[in-house]
Parts: sequence; C-alpha cells; structure tokens
Amino acid sequence: MTSSTIPLHPVLAEVTARITEASRESRAAYEAQMNEAAASGTARGRLSCGNQAHGFAAADEGWEKLTLKLAERPNIGIVTAYNDMLSAHQPYETYPDQIKAAAREVVATAQVAGGVPAMCDGVTQGRGGMELSLISRDVVAMSAAIGLSHDVFDAALYLGICDKIVPGLFIAAARFGHLGSLFVPSGPMASGLPNPDKAKVRQRYALGEASRVELLEAEAASYHSPGTCTFYGTANSNQMLMEAMGLHLPGAAFVAPNSPLRTALTRAATQRAVAISALGEDYTPFHAVVTVKSIVNATVALLATGGSTNHTLHLVAMAAAAGIHLTWQDIAELSGVTPLLARIYPNGVADINHFQAAGGCGFLFRELIEAGLLHEGVQTVNGFGLRRQTEEPWLDGGVLRWRPAARESLDLSVLRPASDPFSPHGGMALLSGNLGRAVLKTSALKPQDHRVRAPAKVFASQEALQIAFEAGDLTGDFVAVVVGQGPRANGMPELHNLTPVLGALLDRGQRVGLITDGRMSGASGKVAAAIHLTPEALDGGVIGKIIDGDMVLLDAEQGLLQVEVAADVLAARPTFVPDARSVHGLGRELFAGFRAAALPADRGGGFFSPV
Repeated sequence: MTSSTIPLHPVLAEVTARITEASRESRAAYEAQMNEAAASGTARGRLSCGNQAHGFAAADEGWEKLTLKLAERPNIGIVTAYNDMLSAHQPYETYPDQIKAAAREVVATAQVAGGVPAMCDGVTQGRGGMELSLISRDVVAMSAAIGLSHDVFDAALYLGICDKIVPGLFIAAARFGHLGSLFVPSGPMASGLPNPDKAKVRQRYALGEASRVELLEAEAASYHSPGTCTFYGTANSNQMLMEAMGLHLPGAAFVAPNSPLRTALTRAATQRAVAISALGEDYTPFHAVVTVKSIVNATVALLATGGSTNHTLHLVAMAAAAGIHLTWQDIAELSGVTPLLARIYPNGVADINHFQAAGGCGFLFRELIEAGLLHEGVQTVNGFGLRRQTEEPWLDGGVLRWRPAARESLDLSVLRPASDPFSPHGGMALLSGNLGRAVLKTSALKPQDHRVRAPAKVFASQEALQIAFEAGDLTGDFVAVVVGQGPRANGMPELHNLTPVLGALLDRGQRVGLITDGRMSGASGKVAAAIHLTPEALDGGVIGKIIDGDMVLLDAEQGLLQVEVAADVLAARPTFVPDARSVHGLGRELFAGFRAAALPADRGGGFFSPV
C-alpha cells in the first residue's frame, strides 16, 4: 500500500480535527506573529554601526569578521545547555567549534547566542533542588529567548537533551518560530549495569538488605560515562519527540556521543540549518514544521513507546507556545488506539541502545505510518513528508548517507510491528472523579494492578512516607496520598524515591497505589500511580481534604479516581496548609513569584501559556 492510499485511523483524524478547531484563533494569531517577524527579517543589516560592531567584535579577524560585517550570508545562533556535570550535556563542550567549522564550509557563520541552565533530576532527586526542576523548564525558555533577542541570527541550533531542557528550548524556539531551527542531540551513553539489576539493588536498599556502598556501586555502574541515561525516561522521550516532529535529522537521536557518526550528524545539522535559514535555499521556519499534525504525531510516538508521563505536562505547554490547544483528553483518546510497540525500561528490561539496535525510530515511525497512526504529510526540517524520518544514518567510507531502517525488528522482545504489538493501546490513562483529574502510566503495570480500592494513608512528603516505611507502619493494603506537591505549592518535584518503597510493598503481596498532585516522571514503574492531580491541594483540590482511613478508588480501566466520603463531610474539613520548608533554601525563595503564577498541571504546570 502506498503512502497516498493509507487511510488515517478515524480516532487520529477526529482528535486532530478537534485540536485544530480548538486552536483556530490562537494558532492564527501565532502564525500571524511569526509571519510578521519573518517579513521584518533579522536586524543585522539594519543595526546602527555601534550595535553591529558589538555583535562581531570578538569574531576571528579576517573572513569571519568580514562575513558578519557584510551581513549577506546566514548566521546561525547556537543555544547550548552545556555543562560538564551532566553526562548527557558534557559532550556539547566541543559542539560550538564543530558547528562553526561546518558553517564555514558552506560560507556561513555561527555564534553562541547564549547558554541555558541544565539541571539534573538524577542529582536532585529527593532534595530541595528538585523543587526547582519543573520551574527550570520555563527558565530555560526565557534564557534562550534572551540569547536570541539580539536578533542577529537567521537560524538556530538548540543543543539540549534532558528532562525540562528540551521542552524549555522548544518553547523558546516556538516564540522564535520565524527562524529555521534544528535540535541537535548528543546521544546515549553505552549500556552499563542492566536497569532491572539496578532496580533490584535500589529495592534491596529500601528494605535494608543492601548497604549504601553496594547501592552506590550499582548506580555508578549504571550511570558511568558521557551521554544520556539509558533508561526510557523523559530525556530519551524528548529525543523521540524531536524525531517524530521532524526537528532532528533522521535517526539522529540515539547515536553514541563522540563517535564518527555523531560528529558527521552534527556537521550535517549545521549545514541543514544554513539551508533552511531565511538566507538559505530552502527556507523552512519552525512554525511551518510544528503544526497540529506534528504535535499529534509526537503524542502518538510517545504513547507507542510507553514514554515519560512528564510529557503530559510538557507537550501541553510546548503545544501552547505554538498556539495549539492540546489536552489530556486528546492524549487519552490517542492512547486508546495507539498500540504499544516498544518495551524499554521501566516498561521492559531493555535500554535505549537495545531499542536503537532493534530498529529504532525509523522502524517505529514506518510501522505507525503504515497503520494510519501518523500524519505523513507534514513539513520537517529535512523536507516535506514524515517518511524521511523512517531512514537511518550511516557512514559510507566517511560520507554520511541515509538508508531505510530495518524492515523487520531485530529483537521482538524490545520492538514489535503494529500488527503484533505488546498491547493494543498506549501506556497512559486519564482518571477523573470527585478528586479531580490525574494521569496514570499503565504500560508497566500488571493487569491486576490497574485497580486499587483501599484506605488512604496521607503524607505531606515522600520523606514522610519513607520514614513510615522504615518504622514498619506501612502494613496491609492502602493507597498512599502524597499531598502538597503541585506546581503552586512547591514547584511540583518528582517523587522518584517513592518507587523503590512502594515497589517493595507490592512485591510483599500488598495491594498498594499512589495518588499525588506531584510528579513521578518517566521512571515511574510497576505501582499504579495517579499523578499530576488537578486541582492541586493549594488550589482547593479535594486531595487536601483526605485523611487517613478514607476509602479511595483508583481504577485505570474505568478511568475513575475518587474518595468515598460525602461532599458535605469533605467541605467541613480544614483547609490545606502547605509545608513552609519549600519557600527558602537552595535559591527557592527566588522563585516564589513563579510558584504563585503557576498554571494547573493540565495546562502544563508552568507560568507561560498563550493558549
């Protein structure tokens, strides 16, 4: 069957049409703003002599300075999230020099427009700094905007990988959507200690059966070299989304750092940025690439791979920055018809390198296109049509070329065809009831764990739950309710430390679940966790009224989330009071205004939304 005769799945078509209609006014306003910016062009040729001289004062004498002075050839802005603490971002140290050299080969220039902060959730897990994590997404967006606001760039390259960093860069790119823009990954680290083995040590440590020395050795054997962490959390989900939206060169996401192929891809990305700039031969602005159809494509790719729950926050915010109104209901309906084609830890035992070896993004996208589950007729930075993203890069005698991805999966335990999926539906469910609305990642759950009805045990923090666990107080079946963790209360930190504790209780044979207005991230695993609950406790959410012993129901199959207490009884209970410890220390006091202005989780949890 040719691409022109592949019918779209009716639910995909229906959801796309609904998003298009809901976004009609906001998207039209966005496109008008981008077209106006494009018509004005960059300011380089119109700057006063003093302004212009400042822009190239530090350039190399000779050709580079002369080219910038003439302002007739493309100038590429580099926005980098480099630091040498994050394994995923350390390889970016050498990228600016690589990019400048590649630009010069095609008679163009490149300058570092600015750096953005890149914090590591892996370092800040369970610490006060994690309360700045979600906030950092919007700070990254603003930082990138400041760098690009000099208005001397004809295209932009965004160097970022991890959790909040790519979504933040994306939001900035959307607001500079008149520029040709590419995202340039650095790739995953080599496989280390298998993820299931690491999880077992974590769980044994939680039970007091493994020492801290043993735990640290296991963690160090997992996170051991430059590159992205190899489990399928938010960082690798980010890369999948950039490929699905056509913002990467085909197959660029999961190529190892510091390899000849990675270097060749960085060079090619630079030269493609020159080509799609307003001064290039194939002008392709960001706003022409990122449309309703490409946002739907990204959502489907996320669901088909069991990707990070964080993207129920990020995709909503990213779409909004481009004038697109994506909702949790849209994501849930797409999940209902998207087959689960990949099993990557924590949804399986394989890591991202195994996924790549089995066929990677190219295989996945082709399967989804041919099942009518992706819009093929979209613009990408590589030209028109998503079919190009089904190719994989290779070096032919040192020359970068592309070829079709494997026609068959090379490991059916990791990657499967759409005709024989791991599951007929994607990995996320939308729950609603008198508690509000929440999302739940089902792709790693056993069928018997999709429904939990049990008494509540209420905690003000994940630390309080850990203390109760260590004291032996978490007996019997229960639903842990961790309250006061929303965007306005404390910045919505990840509650990753709950996973080993609740997993250990599940393994003991207890029936356990979790309800929280906080986050559990892409690493959430085998415990039924209703997360991102909206409204949060600080916004008057019913979660702030639950007390120990209240019967609660969490049912992924029926989409139910409720506390079995009469409304008048709940109303008579005291108003929730947040934990005062979250307002100072580690710079948290500097972000009080951001917390106060935060939007609800179902609108992205940030403080900027033009939709």
